[in-house]
Formats: sequence, structure tokens, C-alpha cells
Amino acid sequence: MRTLFLFLAFCCISSHAQQSDTISRWSVGAAYGFGREFKQRNYTYDNSYVQAQVYYTLNPGKKWQYQVALMPEINFASHKLQNLYFVKPDEPDYEYKREIYTRQKDIREYILNVAFFVRRNITRNFSMYAMANIGPMITDTETERLSKGFAFCDVFAIGASYAIGGVLLDIRPNVRHVSNGGLQDSNAGFNSYNFTFCAIVPL
Repeated sequence: MRTLFLFLAFCCISSHAQQSDTISRWSVGAAYGFGREFKQRNYTYDNSYVQAQVYYTLNPGKKWQYQVALMPEINFASHKLQNLYFVKPDEPDYEYKREIYTRQKDIREYILNVAFFVRRNITRNFSMYAMANIGPMITDTETERLSKGFAFCDVFAIGASYAIGGVLLDIRPNVRHVSNGGLQDSNAGFNSYNFTFCAIVPL
């Protein structure tokens, strides 16, 4: 997966080999990230992910900038129930579910992230920002905390970017919550902290 990110980043950088002084509203990027659950006793959840990114700046060239972004993502997670009593005895087939859910599971999540950024340009090359994100998601595995199928992915991040030769290198610590909003039976969801690394170029 890191190889895929490096390949996407290389393609982005190569496509921007000739830097332009024109201020662009559009940018594209590639990202790789990883994370894990907040410490608790009920479950484990480790994840890594790759993103393609398309950004649109509403007011380019300003000290305070506002951006929207579309960021399709594939998330690769590993999960295991640790507290078998999370599955209550009043649930149908609770003993079978306890046995199944306490096994290690690999999960794939397919997400269409829609994000909004408030960015402050500190210097010509360095900026910091806050990001809020929500997106529809499909998960391919049933767990005790989240039903298989449709869900939502919510992310909040504080990040920093540094421009080198027309390429924006970005680090994005973030917190993430996935759940289905009560649309299906299991909706406790997963909470995790993550680190995302991006390479972004203007078009």
C-alpha cells in the first residue's frame, strides 16, 4: 500500500514538473495514512489507507483560505472483539456471535470523503489548517460494533503543509469515527486516531 501511495505521489509530482506562477483553484494529491483505536478494553482496531484527492480553493491567494475536497479512500482494517460480554445474552445466538466476533477480522472500507478546510497561510511556503470531513462508506465485514454495508465516516484534523518546488507536502493528524447513524442494527462504530501524509500539486 505504501508503494501505491509513492506511485500516486510520483505521478502527481511528475505532472507538475514545470511550475507556474499562476494561482490555481484546483489541486490534486495522493495520501497514505495509518492509525489505531483509542485505548480501551472492548476491542482492537488497526488501520491503514490510501486516498486520491481533488481540492478546490474558494479564495486562492488569501491569508485565510477556504477549500473543499473530494477524497475517495480504501481503508484496510484489522479488528478483534476483546470483551466478549459486549455481546449481550439477550441477543439471538449470542454464544455463536461471541465466538465469531472474538476472532481476528480483516475489514475493507470504501469511502467517498467530502471535506472542508480552513487554512491559514503563515509564510509563502508554510500553512496550517483545520479540516472537517464526512462521507458515505461501504464496509465489507459484519462486526459486533458495525453492520456490514452502508455507513458514514467522520474525520476531524489539524494539519500543516510545506511547499517545496511547487509540491505541497502535508501531514494531517486526525481523529476518525465510523458508524451507520442507526440505519442498521449494530451501530457502536469505531473510534481511532490516525496520521495522514499527502503530496499535493496545483493544476
